[in-house]
Amino acid sequence: MAATRNRAIPALAVALALQAGVAGVATAQAVPAVASAPAAAPAAAIRITEGQVGEVGPGRTIVYPAVTSCLTVTVRLADGGKVGAHASLFQVPGEYRSDRILAAVQQRIGTRAVRAVEVRGAVGAWHPSYFTRAIESYPEGAQIPVPTAPDPDGLARAVADGLGQPRGKVTVQDLPDGDQTVE
Repeated sequence: MAATRNRAIPALAVALALQAGVAGVATAQAVPAVASAPAAAPAAAIRITEGQVGEVGPGRTIVYPAVTSCLTVTVRLADGGKVGAHASLFQVPGEYRSDRILAAVQQRIGTRAVRAVEVRGAVGAWHPSYFTRAIESYPEGAQIPVPTAPDPDGLARAVADGLGQPRGKVTVQDLPDGDQTVE
């Protein structure tokens, strides 16, 4: 895995450079990761870190800390609750890989109605295929797809397909590095 990561880092650096300044709207392992409430956050918020999936009820807030090369996926349920995922380019040990995180979100949603899906973060760093095949899954010497330009439409289609939702419910927004708060 380290060799694959080392091969991918220069290409991803180029993708991140492409992503900088561009703004637009346009699944590890068998055990689900659990988001935790941070000590400094209000009681009505949960914190979802890289590779985790979490859920809040109506009126509660999701905080995604330190979103740099990541994408966040927030599913707004018809009842006002939210299911969130913090997708990472590289798997954090013990957490979900990018190609397994949408299945974990879909499992959390279950049969509940979805109002909207919001994808936010480093849009230019992500190739839509990372949601179906994680960077770590490529064997030594294999060509890893690297974005050549931001592809918000491709990401929206990949997320819609991964969640079994219509493309029209998914929006994509490129956001600068930092914490994301979804109310």
